[in-house]
Amino acid sequence: MKETKYTGVLCHISSLPGKYGIGNLRDAARFALKLSSGGVTHWQILPLVQTGFGDSPYQSVSCTSGNPYFIDLDALGKMGLLKQKELKELRTRYKNTGKVDYGALYEERYQTLRIAFSRYHFDDEAFRAFVRGGSAEDYALFMTAKTVYGGSFCDWAEPLKRHEAEALEQLRTGYHEEYLFWQFVQYIFRAQWEELHKSCLAAGIKLIGDIPLYVAYDSADVWAHPELFKLDEDLVPKKVAGVPPDYFSETGQLWGNPVYDWKAHKKEGYRWWTQRLKAALTTYDLVRIDHFRGIDRYYEIDYGAENAIGGSWQEGPKEELFANIADGRKKIIAEDLGIIDDGVRKLLEKTGFPGIKVLLFAFDGDPENPFLPHNQPENCVCYTGTHDNDTVVGYARSLSTEDYILFRSRVAAELKRCGLGIPLTANPRTLAQAFLAMALCGKAALSVLPIQDILALGNESRMNIPGSGEGNWRFRLTRLPSAQTMCRLKKMIKNYRR
Repeated sequence: MKETKYTGVLCHISSLPGKYGIGNLRDAARFALKLSSGGVTHWQILPLVQTGFGDSPYQSVSCTSGNPYFIDLDALGKMGLLKQKELKELRTRYKNTGKVDYGALYEERYQTLRIAFSRYHFDDEAFRAFVRGGSAEDYALFMTAKTVYGGSFCDWAEPLKRHEAEALEQLRTGYHEEYLFWQFVQYIFRAQWEELHKSCLAAGIKLIGDIPLYVAYDSADVWAHPELFKLDEDLVPKKVAGVPPDYFSETGQLWGNPVYDWKAHKKEGYRWWTQRLKAALTTYDLVRIDHFRGIDRYYEIDYGAENAIGGSWQEGPKEELFANIADGRKKIIAEDLGIIDDGVRKLLEKTGFPGIKVLLFAFDGDPENPFLPHNQPENCVCYTGTHDNDTVVGYARSLSTEDYILFRSRVAAELKRCGLGIPLTANPRTLAQAFLAMALCGKAALSVLPIQDILALGNESRMNIPGSGEGNWRFRLTRLPSAQTMCRLKKMIKNYRR
């Protein structure tokens, strides 16, 4: 009997419409109900973490944190922690905002959360149990030190810089209220997230999370576990991550994240990574591992290099990394894009993880292109595009007239091969409809559609441009998809038997 195929939607929580300048967990619950009404069974988000450099969810102060911006302020109002007058003033402030303004949020949101904290009885037993549990301990200490001393952790006094127990205790007791504030932020976030997760499951929606392979240098993760990264005796990175020069960039990409010392990880039985994966598998129903190819072999560059040209490939942990999560293997999706070789393909085969196929990469004229719908295997996740790509409409509009005609002809040929009678015109919006149909009609066990392509939005709605440090992650819907849009999507899902 043929296995059931499923449909997902890609939309980060930050992109949802709402009253307080950025999508929050209450807005997420409303969106989940919309997805359910359209026959969607999976919702994929970007990393849930507190954003860091460049407002990127892939550069966080803690890889296990929750983004304080996503906290539902109305829920804090119901708890008596924020007054209705205060909430009304915030709604007025953000009334006419479009895209996410991270600068405004940084100036306002933590101040608002501190007001809520000032009214919270933090001797509450549930909160005390959360603090004792230690899940936010490194985060709370790190953020306390950042607030008190500023700068990067490598700028702090030596005992604190080196995460020494006595210095940590002095920080915890000397700035106890500050420490408890950051615990409070994560406690509230976690409680609201768990409520959202339950409501999503009740609506028939499974949540797909996303964890970056690497962590930020100036993070609680590196500060608390420097021995697990390639750092020198002063805790400065010796090697950083990136990718080599390729078709898209003559100088490669220099990400700057410290690379792991995989030998050190192996000595401790990959305990840190196992805990991270298990936490993610508890938080979400499925987990996408970003830059999966770095688990087979990774590219490292000397710290301080101007570009990625002089880097080298090193061996990664391969399947050993997943030895202690046998029960969670069926819940992992491998983002296997980029430079893929036999090693990555063998790792995918050994783990059984589904890889990713992106339709926007399929139409280069090669009939053997693995991203073409008729070449995709069942054990994969098919996307029209990802958060790093232009939208279908945006990409089509960026082409010259000649290239657009060629692109459209190749799409038309694939539609015919798939038995899809979708007419293509000079209007790029017809291509968006065609890409949705190709993603849904294929063999992929799961097809994930970015909300921008469902709505046939253009380049102005792009989420991220890799290599560009400004203007990313700001896309936001002005309203939830209409009933008509969801009805149309539901009909497509039903027609393609998903």
